[in-house]
Amino acid sequence: MAKILVVEDEESVRELLRLYLEKEGFQVELASDGEEALEKMSRISPDLVLLDLMLPKKDGWEVCREIRKTSYVPIIMLTARGEEFDKVLGLELGADDYVAKPFSPRELVARIKAVLRRFNTSLGGGKTWEALGLKIDYEAKKVEIKGKEINFTPKEFELLWFLVNHPQRVYTREQLLEYVWGYDFAGDARTVDTHIKRLREKLTEGGIASSIKTVWGYGYKFEPG
Repeated sequence: MAKILVVEDEESVRELLRLYLEKEGFQVELASDGEEALEKMSRISPDLVLLDLMLPKKDGWEVCREIRKTSYVPIIMLTARGEEFDKVLGLELGADDYVAKPFSPRELVARIKAVLRRFNTSLGGGKTWEALGLKIDYEAKKVEIKGKEINFTPKEFELLWFLVNHPQRVYTREQLLEYVWGYDFAGDARTVDTHIKRLREKLTEGGIASSIKTVWGYGYKFEPG
């Protein structure tokens, strides 16, 4: 039984989510503000976090940042905001999906199950990859460049892992969205461009040239030096 931490300041929404999720067989824990969310996060170790953005004490962005310092637990953000900027920012901070209010509880449950499936069957767990001064430990979710550990968000990590394990093969943005984010991801192809840019920056900052190449008019590939 998966344990879900629902972080939502509106009591009516919290109780509605509890009702639907418990009906689907999930174990549910509730938090009404950002500080309570972080306290429960460390105490109960949930399998997934439903995180509202507009929270008292600490907002959802800050909570997401704090969680991602120590955990790769899946995060689905909930918000009344619909602006693209908020959505992209949430995903760049490490959220796995984004659902705008008002939402269908049935659709949200389907999103939760899809994210949990992706997380539980994620790419090649327990393996390592090493070459070009780059070392990736999938199980530990750790990346080292020339012996120095570099921090990557969960989606940056998964994208890098996918590319290095499929060298010389070109993938379109849409294919990368499907393979790394999941076929039901609600975002657009620009999400891939943003993550590729960040991967290149971090590889360069670590002291190695980026081997992630753009194939103009098509997509991206990993090309070992």
